[in-house]
Amino acid sequence: MHTVQSGLEHFIETIGQWIGTERLGLLCNPASVDKTFRHARELIHSVLPGQLKALYSPQHGFLAEKQDNMIESDHTEDPILSIPVFSLYGQTRVPTREMFDPIDLLIVDLQDAGTRVYTFIYTLSYCMEAARRFGKKILVLDRPNPVNGCAVEGNCLNPDFSSFVGRYPIPMRHGLTIGELARLFNDEYGIGCELEIVPMRGWQRSHYFSDTGLPWVAPSPNLPTPNSAMVYPGQVIWEGTNVSEGRGTTQPFELFGAPFFNCEHIFRAASRAGLPGARLRPTAFEPTFNKWQGHLCRGFQLHVTDPDRFEPYQISLALLQAVCRHHPDEFQWKSPPYEYEFKRLPIDLIIGDREIRQLVEQQIPLEDIRQSWSKQLSEFSEMSRSYHLYK
Repeated sequence: MHTVQSGLEHFIETIGQWIGTERLGLLCNPASVDKTFRHARELIHSVLPGQLKALYSPQHGFLAEKQDNMIESDHTEDPILSIPVFSLYGQTRVPTREMFDPIDLLIVDLQDAGTRVYTFIYTLSYCMEAARRFGKKILVLDRPNPVNGCAVEGNCLNPDFSSFVGRYPIPMRHGLTIGELARLFNDEYGIGCELEIVPMRGWQRSHYFSDTGLPWVAPSPNLPTPNSAMVYPGQVIWEGTNVSEGRGTTQPFELFGAPFFNCEHIFRAASRAGLPGARLRPTAFEPTFNKWQGHLCRGFQLHVTDPDRFEPYQISLALLQAVCRHHPDEFQWKSPPYEYEFKRLPIDLIIGDREIRQLVEQQIPLEDIRQSWSKQLSEFSEMSRSYHLYK
C-alpha cells in the first residue's frame, strides 16, 4: 500500500499558494475528508476562519442521505459554521447567480467513481459554466480515480443521448481523476472558466483505491465500498432494466438479479462470453426497497478476482445479453423518467447510445459490438493523455 496525499491535504498544507482574501464556497459531501476523517469545511475554516461563506451539495444531498435518482435535496444551513448549504440536486442542477453571489472562488472536493454516468462530474461542469458566467474561479482538490487511471473502457457517449448521466462524449470508464476531467471539460468542451487544480501527491495511474492508503467514505449511499465502485462501471446498466442492481441490499451493484432469473442458463451464456478477472457466484437476496422490494430475487454476486484483467462494462453487457436471450418475456427495459429525462429510455442514456442497446437485443456477438466503438475509444485515450496530471 502506498501513502497518497489527497488534494485536500495538499491544499491545507500549502494554502497560501492557492488562496488570498477571497470569499470561499465549497462543493462537498461526507466523502470530503482527510486521512483522519476531518471534513474539508472544518479544515478550511480552521486555517481560513471566516472566509468560507457557502457550501454546495451534489446528488444524494450534503449528508449523502438520499438513496436514489430524482430524490431531491433542499437548501439548508450548516449547523457547524451557520452558513447556507445550496443544493445542486433540487429545484435546479445549475447554480444560479444568487447561489454564487456570496463567493469569489468555489473549491470542489468530491470523490468521483471513475464512470461516465456518475452525476458529480456534471455538477462540477455546471459549476464551471456558472463560474465563467458570473466571473468566479474554480479550484478542484483532486482525488483518486478509484478504478485506476490507466484503463479506459466502453463506447463514448453519442451526443444525441446527452443527459445528466452523460454530458460529453467520454467512455463509460474514463481513466481520469476529477481534476483531470475538469481540465478536459474546460478546454476540450469549451467551458473556459478560470480553473486551478490542487494535485494529489504520490498517486500513480495504476493505483486502485485500495492502493492509496486513503480512507473510503461512501460518496453516495450505493457505493459503500471500493468493491462496489470497482463493478459499478458495468453493473450500473441494470438501472435501465427491471433487474435489481442490488439497491435495497448491503451489496449494491455487486449483487444483481430478479425473481424470474434462471441462474444456470445465464451463468452458462455469460461464461461462454468470458469473465476475465471475475467470478459469478449464484445467490439470492430480498431487496428492502427499490425494484422487487420484499420479493426473493435469484441472481449473482460479482466477485472481482483480478482487477487488472477485469472489464466491468464488457462483463455486464455479456450478462445483460444473456438475460435478454433467456428471459424474453419477463425481462423489460425500464421506462422513463430517469435523471430528469422523460422521453428517452433510461438504458439508452446509461449506455449513451441507442444502437449499442439494439445490438445487445439482437444478440450480436460482444466482440463485434466492442469493435464498433474501438476507434472512438482509441481517439479518446490519445486525446485525454494531454490532460493527465500524473504520469
